[in-house]
Amino acid sequence: MTDNAPPVPGPLVTGAEIARLAGVTRAAVSNWRRRHGDFPAPVGGGAGTPLFALDEVRAWLGARRKDEDLPAGERLWQALRAAYGDRVLEGLRDVARHLAAAHGPDDGGPAGPPGGDDAGAGRGADPRAAVFALASGPARHGSAAAVVDDLVVRHLAAARRAGADQGAPARLVRAVVRFAAPLPAAGTILDPACGTGGLLLALGAGAEGARCVGQDADPVAAELAALRARLAGLPGAAVACGDSLRDDRWPGLPADLVVCDPPAATPDWGREELLLDARWELGVPSRAEGELAWLQHCYAHTAPGGRAVLVMPPSVAYRKAGRRIRAALVRRGLLTEVIALPAGTAATHSLPVHLWILRRPTGPGDGAPAVRMTDLTGADPDGPLDPRPGQTAEVPPVDLLDDTVDLTPGHHVRASHRTDPAEYRAVRARLEDALHGLTALLPALVPGPGGTPDATLDLAGLARAGLVDLRGPDGPASTGDLLDTDFLRGFLACADRTSGSTRTARVPRMDLPEQRRYGAAFRAVREFEDRIRDVAELGARAARLAREGLADGTLTPPPEHPVT
Repeated sequence: MTDNAPPVPGPLVTGAEIARLAGVTRAAVSNWRRRHGDFPAPVGGGAGTPLFALDEVRAWLGARRKDEDLPAGERLWQALRAAYGDRVLEGLRDVARHLAAAHGPDDGGPAGPPGGDDAGAGRGADPRAAVFALASGPARHGSAAAVVDDLVVRHLAAARRAGADQGAPARLVRAVVRFAAPLPAAGTILDPACGTGGLLLALGAGAEGARCVGQDADPVAAELAALRARLAGLPGAAVACGDSLRDDRWPGLPADLVVCDPPAATPDWGREELLLDARWELGVPSRAEGELAWLQHCYAHTAPGGRAVLVMPPSVAYRKAGRRIRAALVRRGLLTEVIALPAGTAATHSLPVHLWILRRPTGPGDGAPAVRMTDLTGADPDGPLDPRPGQTAEVPPVDLLDDTVDLTPGHHVRASHRTDPAEYRAVRARLEDALHGLTALLPALVPGPGGTPDATLDLAGLARAGLVDLRGPDGPASTGDLLDTDFLRGFLACADRTSGSTRTARVPRMDLPEQRRYGAAFRAVREFEDRIRDVAELGARAARLAREGLADGTLTPPPEHPVT
C-alpha cells in the first residue's frame, strides 16, 4: 500500500439504516440527499444501493439535531458496529458476557468472560466501554436478555443483506415453534446446529421445565447462545462447541424434541471419514446430501416417541441422490409431515423452505400410516400459519414410493384437491357484485388552485394542545369538535412524502364545514381503496379456480356453437 492510498472507511450503512437511525422514512433520506449539498457522499455500493460512512452520517445528523430522539436500542447497535466493525458477532458475545457478569453467576455458567480476557474485541478499551455503558445504563429498555435479543435480530438482518446466514430469522423461528407443537413439558430439547440460539431459546421458552441442549461449530456463536440462555433464565441449559457430525459433544443423549436448521450445504460434511458411522441407518448420504446427514444425526438423538423438526431446502425433497434415504423414511413410517413454508420465511430472498417432521416409533407397528403434506407457499410469511382447507393432504406411503419419491408438498396437495365447480360459480358471482358500482365510489373531484395552503397547523402542536391523539388504534384522531378526523388523516396520509415523519407534518387551517367537506372526499377514497383490495383478492381467487379447474378437467370452456 502506498502513502497516497485512500483511508479505509469505518462501518458503512445503507439508506434504509440511515432512515432507522434518524427515525424517518427512506423517502425522507432520499429527499435529504437531493436537498442538502452537504449530505455525506456515498463511499461504496452501487447506484441503486449506495453505502455511506456511518461516522459521517452521524455527524451530519447530529449537526441538525435529527438524531436527538434516537431510540436506546439503535444507539447501542450503532455504537457496537462502530467499536467492532466486521466482528459484530464477537461484540454481541462481549455484551452478553458483560450483562451476565452484572447479573452474577448462576447455574448457566461463569459470571465473567471465559478465560478472563476480552481480546476478541480488538478495538481498544474506550469504544467497548461506551458499548457496555449503553447496554447496561439507565437509558436502555427491557431486561438484559431483551437487550441482547434485540442486538441479535439486528445482526441477523445485516448478515443476510451481506449474503451470510448466521442464525434463524424471526419468521422461521415462529414457523418452527408453530409446527413443533405440542412442545414437551419436560425432558430434553436439542439443537445440534444452534448458531446464536434463536430456535433453542424460543422452544425452551414455550416448553416450561424442559432442558435445552445445543451445539455449534462456531465458538463465538456457541458461547453467545449459552449466555443468551443464561440471561433468559432457562434452567439447566447447556451449549457445547464443535461440529456435531464429526465431533458430537452429546453422544448417546436421547431428546424428546430435536430441532435443526442445518448449515448451508457443503460438499465436505465429513462423508469419507464417517462412512461406517452407526447413525446412517437409513443409508449413507452422498457428498451432495449433507442435509440428509444432519437429518439422520437428529433422528439418532430422538427418543422413542420423540420428534425431530428440520429445516430443509426444497431440492432435498426431490434430488435423485437422496431417493433411497427418502424411501426408507417413508417405508418405515418415520416421516410424519412435510410443510412447504411461504416464500421469504427463511431469508430475504424469495426461495421457500420446507419443514420435515420425523417421529421415532415406540415399537413395531407404531410408524406413521400416512405423510401429511402441507403447502403454504402462497401464504403471507407474516400472517397466520394455520393451513386452510385445500392446503393439506394425507398421502399414503404407497403413493410416495415411486421411482422419484418426490416429497414436495405442492405436488401431492394439488393432486388430492380438485376444483369444485360450485365454488367457482360462487366466487365469480361475488366478483360481479363487488365490481358493480365500483367507479361510483370515487368522489367527483374538480380542479383546484394547486399549491400548499399558506395557513397550516402543526400536528405536534395540536397534540400538545390536546386536540389530537397521536396514539389512536387507527392513527391520529381528533379529540373534540374542532377537527374532523377524516380530514386530518387524509392530509397526514401524504405527509411523509414531504416531511419524512407524520409527527412533524402540518395540515391546512380550515373551518369545520370545510374540513368535513374534505373529510368526506378522503373517506370516499379510502372506501374505494378497500373495495379495490377486496376485488383484487376475489379476482385472484377466481383466476386460480378457473386455471386449476381447466387443468384438472372439473371445468371446461363453453362450446363456441351450442348444439341445438
